[in-house]
Amino acid sequence: MGETATIKLVEGSTQQTITLEEVKALLERYIEQTTKTGQQLGWNYQEHAFPYTIEARPEAEGNWFLLRGKNPGYRAIVVGVGTEPYTVTVERPKEGADGETETVTETRQRAYIAVHLPDVSTHGDKAKANEFCKYLAKTLQAELHLFNGRVMYYNPRKG
Repeated sequence: MGETATIKLVEGSTQQTITLEEVKALLERYIEQTTKTGQQLGWNYQEHAFPYTIEARPEAEGNWFLLRGKNPGYRAIVVGVGTEPYTVTVERPKEGADGETETVTETRQRAYIAVHLPDVSTHGDKAKANEFCKYLAKTLQAELHLFNGRVMYYNPRKG
């Protein structure tokens, strides 16, 4: 059984929904940035920063894609998107009552990106997955739940 990290799009994130194509576009932007960094350094940095090919699988049905390693130190990372229910308590005006409010619990949907390490993944895959998760969470100003259970908040929070 592998491990999973999630990037949750919360209130304050740059967007509230995300598609698989948008995640691919963000990873392609990451590749582009590392390529430019490599050009400035005169070194093939992109090959080391992103040692994967992006593969869409027919069985994924548009829910996930595979990052397949290009060398033996990196094997596989699975990236998918989805939604999860969460509850929120809100106050709203009571019907027919002047100025009175009522507290109501609502169930809403929250979008997330799941980054999964299959059993065949290496320590290198886990390190790269952490790096990609941090990049995606920072770019989207999201809440990152790491493989070890810790949470990193990149979203603006009320102080």
